[in-house]
This record gives sequence, structure tokens and C-alpha cells, in this order.
Amino acid sequence: MLLAELVRNLEVLDIQGDIHIDVDGIAYDSRKVKRDYVFVCIDGMKEDGHNYVAQALKNGACAFITQREIEPMKGVAVIRTKDTRDALAFIADRFYGHMSRRFNLIGVTGTKGKTTTTFMIKSILEARGRKVGLIGTLGTKIGDRTLYSERTTPEASDLQELFLQMAEEGVEDIVMEVSSQGLALHRVGYCEFDTAVFTNLSRDHISPSEHASMEEYLAAKCMLFKMCKCGVINVDSQYAPAVMEQAQYDTISYGIDGKCDVRAVDIIKKPRSVEFNIESPWYSGRFKVNIPGKFTIYNALAAISVCGQMGTAREAVKAGLERVQVPGRAELVDTGRDFSVIIDYAHTPDSLENILLAVKDYARGRVICVFGCGGDRDKKKRPMMGAISGRLSDYTVITSDNPRTEDPDAIIADIEEGIKTTGGKYICINDRSRAVQHAIVNAGAGDVILLAGKGHETYQVFADKTIHLDEREIVVSIIDQMGRGANISSV
Repeated sequence: MLLAELVRNLEVLDIQGDIHIDVDGIAYDSRKVKRDYVFVCIDGMKEDGHNYVAQALKNGACAFITQREIEPMKGVAVIRTKDTRDALAFIADRFYGHMSRRFNLIGVTGTKGKTTTTFMIKSILEARGRKVGLIGTLGTKIGDRTLYSERTTPEASDLQELFLQMAEEGVEDIVMEVSSQGLALHRVGYCEFDTAVFTNLSRDHISPSEHASMEEYLAAKCMLFKMCKCGVINVDSQYAPAVMEQAQYDTISYGIDGKCDVRAVDIIKKPRSVEFNIESPWYSGRFKVNIPGKFTIYNALAAISVCGQMGTAREAVKAGLERVQVPGRAELVDTGRDFSVIIDYAHTPDSLENILLAVKDYARGRVICVFGCGGDRDKKKRPMMGAISGRLSDYTVITSDNPRTEDPDAIIADIEEGIKTTGGKYICINDRSRAVQHAIVNAGAGDVILLAGKGHETYQVFADKTIHLDEREIVVSIIDQMGRGANISSV
């Protein structure tokens, strides 16, 4: 494609060189530049693409899009814009032929529930007989095949290339998690969403490297509802009115408590599932999901609303919800013992409270909660989560999550501030594997151990290294050792 055509209608500050040249690709990482590529200089959180112009040129770049003035280069076009992130989204959409228009594109945003809701929608649409692509926290799926994904919401050019691959493989519907960062950084810029879902909003991603405030966080989420033809919104969220106000087109509301279009009633919560009747414009009757907790009902209502307005038959909705499974979300680990172990990704105050309430509904013995908080993230939520576990758990094991560049003991101390206000029983064990071991060795009949925070993750991030850590493997190993009569320490 001609560079001149690629940047036509892009807001440009100035141009150096000839733009009537052919471009064979787009890159924002200088290492991925090939001959006749345009290199977009992104000023990122860790690296500034303007510092890699020489490397990109060496690798064959024929043009550059920048935010800052750079030294003129003979035979190379340089286009300066106000915002290169927006420019990347603009040219990627045009280079790949406006791919988002070829699918029924569904975006799901919110603090919690994105992953489960996308899996539910995918399961329902597949029960309908459609080929579905999924993009999110657990990777990218094309039908049953899983591809590696570096981010929840891929960078704009990566996303458009992924759309092209999905189109070539016959995908009809794409359901994707749309993170607040993905919206704020224009990763989904110029995509045309058929449906957007707002699950909820609670304190998370408030830090110097993410969002400065809850107001900024909400504003980022609301951007999605200016890009869609239909908005599906959780009316029980206190932020629902603000989201509805931003929606450009029709909205569908869902909930349990508030007045809404799609409502769950006659709810029964069981140890491993939830059941409810539905009131909606399309369906009535009983539905079941084999994931416990009230939050599961909200996620199911979101999926029902999306698929209902698409004209999906009730039988497909029912079948899709009953068969859906989501790794690391209220995931029960088979121990073969008289106590239970549940792995969940809960890493915010609301999500920890929700899963603990769900566990308390059916625990015959104690609720033992093992959790930590991530480093380089919002510090205010740490004592909040400590207080929640102290109030709702019978025993808490405070441990490490992904400390990143922070001191793990300092993070634990922040959590302790909250749990001390409750009088709840707890112990601090920095090493996460040993913390899980302590919980299992000390579990009794009917107890439920909740391993919160890591969920699907199989690693732990420190300042100087990333190690393998899969809680499923840890649990199985400890249970196996106990079965062989090994003497396992409780601390």
C-alpha cells in the first residue's frame, strides 16, 4: 500500500521526504522491522521508540511516524503526528483493510468478569454452530486452538493482524476483553464493535503507570461505548448511569437487584454451580452454570444479553452456559481428601470479597484464604483486602503475589494493617509455595482453601527474575507427598 494512502486523513503536523512509496508492513518494535516497513515511534512506559530509529533504519524501514522531530534522513519519509499511538491504530486499521467490519465484534470491559463473560459468550455462540475467536487474559483462541498473547488487549497493529488471521480461518464472531489500558492507549482505536459489555468497576489499576484516579479509570472504560452499536450494561453497578450516559446507541441493562431488561430471579447457589430463572425480552425459564457464586450469575446475564440480542436460540444459550469452563476462575482442584481447594484470580477487594462470600455459602468447615497483592500496583487496596479476608475467612495466610520491583515483606506489611483491624486469625509466609503447603497441612474435614490472586497464571514475577509457579502443581505435589506418608512441615 502507498504510504500516502495509508496516512490520508491522518492528522499530521509535518512531513519530510516522499510519501508516495510502497509500504509492506507496520512495526512499533524496531526488532520486528523488515524491508519497506513503516516504523511507528511509540513513547511507552518502559521504552521510547524514538530512541530506536537507527535500529529500525538498519533493519529496512522506509518511513517513520513520530511524535517528536528527528534528524532528516536521505531517502526516508518522516511523518510527525500529535499522538503516535492513535496514528498506529489509524494506519493499522487501514493497512489491514478495516478488518473489524468483517466480524460480529463483541468487546467486554470492566474490572472483574471480563474473562469469564467472554468464555461464556464464546461457548454459547459455538453451541449455536458458529466459529468464534476469543482474545483476552488467557490468550487468543481460534475455535479450540490457543495462541500466545502478550497482553489482554493486543497492540493495535498486532490486533489487526490477528483479525486478518481469524478472517482467513473462517471466524464469524470475535469476543474480546477490552482493558482500560487498551482503550486509553488506542489499541482498539478505529475498531467497529457491534456490541460492548460493561461488567462492573471497582478499585484496581490505580497507579503511576496505569490510571491516576477512579475517574480516569472510568473514563477509559466509557470510551468503548462510543465505539459500539449496542451497549450491554450491568445496572447493579453504581457506575452504570455514567456508562449509559456515554453510550452512543442502544443499551440493554441486566442485573439482579435493579430495574433492568434482563434479570435473574429464583436464584439457588450450590457448592459447584448456580441456577436461576431468567426474565428477558427473548428467554424465560431455568438456566444453570457450573461455576459457583453470585458473580457467576452477573457474568451469565451479560452473556445472555449479548447472545439474546443477536437472535441466539434458547437451547444454544442453555447448552453453552452449562458446558463453559474457565481456567483459574473458581477452579476446583481435585484433592481426593475431605477438604477442598479452589484457585481463583481474585486480586481486587471486590473480587476477593465475592469469591469468599461464595465459598462461605457452602463450606462445612473453615474457610482458609491464601493471598497476597501485586507489587508496583495500587497500594491502597492492600489493607482493604486484608480486612476483607480477616472478616470473611476463618484463617488467612498472607503471602506474596507478583512483587515485581517491590519488597515482598513490605507488601505483606501493608496487608497486615487491614487484617489487624478485624481480629481475624492469620499468619504471614512470604514464600507462596510454603504458604500453600501450610494451608493444606493444616486443613481439616470440610475446610475450603481458597488460593486467591494467581488464578490461571503459572509464574511469579520478582524484581530480578520470573519463576515458574503453578498452584495446581503445588497442590497435587503436596497431596501426593501426604499420601505417601511424607513428613511435611506446616510452615
